[in-house]
Amino acid sequence: MLFGHNTNVTLDGTVFHVQTEDRGVNSATIDTTVHCRGRVLHRRTNKYHDLLPLDAEKEKTLKTRIDGQHFGIVEELKTGALKVEAPPAPPPRPVAPIATSSVASTSGAASSPAPALSHRAIAVELLNPRTWLSGKHASLYLVARFKDGGTPAAGAKVSASISGSAEPLAVEAVANGDGHARLEFDMPRLTGDDASLSIDAKTSDAEGHLRFSFRAKPKAPAAS
Repeated sequence: MLFGHNTNVTLDGTVFHVQTEDRGVNSATIDTTVHCRGRVLHRRTNKYHDLLPLDAEKEKTLKTRIDGQHFGIVEELKTGALKVEAPPAPPPRPVAPIATSSVASTSGAASSPAPALSHRAIAVELLNPRTWLSGKHASLYLVARFKDGGTPAAGAKVSASISGSAEPLAVEAVANGDGHARLEFDMPRLTGDDASLSIDAKTSDAEGHLRFSFRAKPKAPAAS
């Protein structure tokens, strides 16, 4: 059984994302990372080979250890016992001037249309590629950042859909101020060999896409 936590900690106006995952019994590792602006600033791992093989009581002990490691690091960040330095914020992107139409002095002259603004690109990253699927339940922890500077795509609408499934699936969430979003759903039954998971992130002037192909009864998606 896989457990995990995701918590945002705001320090002096900067959001740090703390993520803890059980890497599964094959590695028997509790892995906690601290992210900020798309970078890993701190990692702490602990093994739990002493609890293998797991049973109901040992799973409770494992969950207690995961909770303790995760919330212990959260508290260390808040109190300053764990010191991390946030990467510098990218400079703000210059705002393109709004093109205006020239109006001829002659009465009835048509104005020329303003040129369409080109879309920016968003990079979408899956933060828990190894543990996103537990049984039939999917928990996608995502971060969306603008490619032209790496700033978080705050407020982006992040959605997921699956093609090649027996039932349609469409879930969505809004990215927080650090560009993080979480999507949860129960996996539908896959009916085709070319089934895939598509993740999209969109703002009013930008978009990005991430796609994974499924293999037969996968434990994790393989990037196409």
